Amino acid sequence: MSDHVEDVLSTAAGWRAAGEQVAIATVTETWGSSPRPAGSQMAVTKSGRMAGSVSGGCIEGAVAEAAMKTLDSGIPQLLDFGVTHERAWEVGLACGGKVKVFVEKLS
Repeated sequence: MSDHVEDVLSTAAGWRAAGEQVAIATVTETWGSSPRPAGSQMAVTKSGRMAGSVSGGCIEGAVAEAAMKTLDSGIPQLLDFGVTHERAWEVGLACGGKVKVFVEKLS
């Protein structure tokens, strides 16, 4: 695990210890053109704070939106972004890449 991933987890743990609701998003799989490798993580709080990155920006808004839903429901999600996905152009993956991101609530 890289220092960057450990920093995200430390930050998320600090937010959680301070009483924040926190979701963790982890890149589980990539194919083709992908800005971040598998294992990259992003933490999102209910209040809107974020740390880390799962895409360098192109899908992070959609991932943050899914994280909020996961925080509300407690149900983890596996997100699939890619050229065949209806939101490929919207989230910035029209260049041919695919990314899978797992989102879970930190408890």
